[in-house]
Amino acid sequence: MTGSTEHSTTPAACCDGSADRAPAAPRFWTVDEHRADILAAIGPLPAIELQLLDAQGCRLEEDVVADGDLPPFDNSSMDGYALRTADTDGATDIYPSVLTVVGDIAAGAGELPKVGPGQAARIMTGAPLPPGAQAVAPVEWTDGGTGTGTAAAAMTAPVADEEVRVLRPVAEGAHIRRRGSDVAAGTTVLEAGTRLGPTQLGLLAAVGRATVKVRPRPRVVVLSTGSELVQPGEPVGPGQIADSNSFTLTAAAQEAGAIAYRVGGVPDDADLLRAVLEDQLGRADLIVTSGGVSVGAYDVVKEVFASYGGIDFRRLRMQPGKPQGFGRIGGAAGVPLLALPGNPVSAYISFELFVRPAIRTMLGAADVHRPVVRALCPSALRSPAGRRQFLRGRYSAADGTVEPVGGADSHLVGALARANCLITVPEDATELPAGSEVDVVLLDS
Repeated sequence: MTGSTEHSTTPAACCDGSADRAPAAPRFWTVDEHRADILAAIGPLPAIELQLLDAQGCRLEEDVVADGDLPPFDNSSMDGYALRTADTDGATDIYPSVLTVVGDIAAGAGELPKVGPGQAARIMTGAPLPPGAQAVAPVEWTDGGTGTGTAAAAMTAPVADEEVRVLRPVAEGAHIRRRGSDVAAGTTVLEAGTRLGPTQLGLLAAVGRATVKVRPRPRVVVLSTGSELVQPGEPVGPGQIADSNSFTLTAAAQEAGAIAYRVGGVPDDADLLRAVLEDQLGRADLIVTSGGVSVGAYDVVKEVFASYGGIDFRRLRMQPGKPQGFGRIGGAAGVPLLALPGNPVSAYISFELFVRPAIRTMLGAADVHRPVVRALCPSALRSPAGRRQFLRGRYSAADGTVEPVGGADSHLVGALARANCLITVPEDATELPAGSEVDVVLLDS
């Protein structure tokens, strides 16, 4: 009777079988699904106009066309004497051409003396070529106006009614930088999409651009969590470790092209973590955290992120780096957040696979992903079933081979520092024999 009574109290469960149904297994995302979901939600930052030095590292959003010629006038490429070439025909050390110096021309000079037959004008590098002159004789080809008949090593002070002896013939156009010889007016000097480094910024300045329209570098806040963390240089007590993640991830974000801000070692305190997040939101285009995304009893990261809503914590079919989090703080238009595992190797590999492509997408870069090549691995490899494993390795482009570095554990930062690539073992492989071809993600490119 007791059994029948118990069954009669749950007729719905009895009829549809829900009482005996096991809870649905949590979904496992693939690496490709998680990355695609992130990149679908993140796009290039809006273009803005920046001063030149502020635009370093950014990508142009417009073609840059030169309004004028570069150089803007014919000028001398040497310290020497501007002259007419016919006046130097047959000149030698013994029989030099003696010319009257009619003036001095410094860089930036406005009024220029006219050079006629038998005349020369002393001229400095970068100074405009005077009318009548056809070439420049370097000072080393002259006596420097000393009257000694030997070549001088340097220009001397201006002397009235000076003469100069030219000791060899000078060809027409010699040592002259012609107007527009570098860039002609109307030329596209830089195309949209160009990354602006020192030489590109110099070119923009040379053609007269004070500002430029670019995709700005994303501002990335890197935040590591955990009460066990101490800062490098501080004493490490029992159960404590130095915070390496915030340095690794901040440097990686900078290397990817971001402006990165490091916030290291936030203790496992929900109120403090929330206060830090609120303080950083105003200067962040992207927030990256490490730690607190697993199932630990003291992890408060999920608790705090859940209070904002919109952050999805997932388990991925990968090793290392199974626990991941992604979403936005502040709704659909809020700041994107990527929550990475706390183990150092897991955090770095997760950055390379997910955060770096997000930063490159924000930059508007064409090369979002690291290059992947095929390589021969002389060592046998093992991997857990159903997981895509990323082993640290040393790749040799010379012979197209790759060797694992260290083990598969996610705390081996020494081995990680020696690696220049990630060896990929696919989900459907638990063992690859020695001599197998594998995909290799290059970290130095």
